Amino acid sequence: MYGAQAQSRPNSFYNPELSQGDPSYQPQQQYNNHQQKDYLPDPPRRPRQTRPSNSPAQYPVDTAYDDYDHDDAPDLAQQDTEDFYAPQQRRRPHSAGGHSPPPHSNGPLLDHSHLRPGNQASLLSHERTLELYRANAKKNQSPDTQFEFAVFMIEASKSVQIPAPTPGNVVEIEKALEKRDNLIQEAIALLKRLADRGHAESQYFLADCYANGIGTYKGRQDFDRAYPLFILAAKHGHPDAAYRAGTCCENGWGCRRESAKALQFFRKASAALHPGAMYRLGIAELNGELGLSKRPREGVKWLKRSAEHATAEFPHALHELSLLHENGIYNVVFVDTEYAVELLAQAAELGYGPSAYRLGEFYEYGKLGCPQDPALSIHYYNIAAQQNHRDACFALTAWYLVGSPGVLPQSDTEAFLWAKRAADGGLGKALYAVGYFLEVGIGTTPDPAESLSYYKKAAELGDKRAQQRLRGPPGNGASVQPTDGSEGKNNKDCIIM
Repeated sequence: MYGAQAQSRPNSFYNPELSQGDPSYQPQQQYNNHQQKDYLPDPPRRPRQTRPSNSPAQYPVDTAYDDYDHDDAPDLAQQDTEDFYAPQQRRRPHSAGGHSPPPHSNGPLLDHSHLRPGNQASLLSHERTLELYRANAKKNQSPDTQFEFAVFMIEASKSVQIPAPTPGNVVEIEKALEKRDNLIQEAIALLKRLADRGHAESQYFLADCYANGIGTYKGRQDFDRAYPLFILAAKHGHPDAAYRAGTCCENGWGCRRESAKALQFFRKASAALHPGAMYRLGIAELNGELGLSKRPREGVKWLKRSAEHATAEFPHALHELSLLHENGIYNVVFVDTEYAVELLAQAAELGYGPSAYRLGEFYEYGKLGCPQDPALSIHYYNIAAQQNHRDACFALTAWYLVGSPGVLPQSDTEAFLWAKRAADGGLGKALYAVGYFLEVGIGTTPDPAESLSYYKKAAELGDKRAQQRLRGPPGNGASVQPTDGSEGKNNKDCIIM
């Protein structure tokens, strides 16, 4: 099977565990940020660009999409709100191939960074900003202005600080929760009013809120309400909404599982050059999914189109094309390792963790025609690690254990921190390594009880060394001796790694 589907079931803003197990959108771990050293040169940029496909710019649209009528089309109730929520003229959305909610970050649902209240803003200035925005929305009857105000309130609700519970601050916690809920309720009410009047951006954003568990019962994802709104926004020409409606139909989120209907929505979004939809069509053609027969040549064409429009949200086609050019498909894709590395570099520049991790390995061990280059290896491992790629985090543990002259100073403390970050991601060998660090006292204070806890977790994941450690007396393993980074780095399979 080729590739992994770029699904779009997003995380909940306040309940990230709701989306665990989702094939693409994984909840982002929270870690203590430790100071990183500025030791790397700027990575080389390759001039070669993604090879364009010979396909025409306009792609076919499945007209059956326009005939679709959902039984549960939303009947959005009118809300008792102020006069600036008055009815507005319908408009065609300005979005074309925009982003779906980010899978691996806690950022805004759409690109409204200019609306963020700011982490350093004082409570007074934040409240004042909110009031000014509200006054402007009252004066300006533009649906765009009102929509941005609703987005601002959602973003502001995320910045409300909920104090840690203590015996004496129950009232303070209740006030903070009430403030957050009031912002969300006001924003949702405004979005409903705008969506009911055909504002496509509001329809999509409101659907996305429901899919994220914002404005829903107990913060649970509500695709029963999200899916009909995705349908409405898609019918108004919103590419992201068409893509999201396709993923709902494919997975049965808020509707019956219908591959044929999903295919129609993906084709609709692909006609608007949505990279996620084009990638999904490419994988479906390659693997014979969504009711299609296997047509590798057509699949590669869609992947190329997606790669030409790749974004930080949807870099998957670049990575998949790299794998195809690394191995080749007879009479369809020729082997070109140099081009495969270039595609990985493009995906890594967009922040795609799996591509950056592969490049880190290539430059560490000299694979796929790449020279052994500690600086580039560490650079790409860092990119992947910042996306919480657990194997990349553990690779940095190995680098910090031995260091690299002129590139990376040896640091047991950094090695321990990166190992713990990988262990927090559930990597068995990292759990064992943290247990050993805690047992021996490498980069941290020895803690036998905590060490035993990590050994048990690693053993449950099948790590044989941890299992042996639990059976035998502690302290019989070989110790880790720092080296100059030449021989030691190439022979990482010591007792820790």
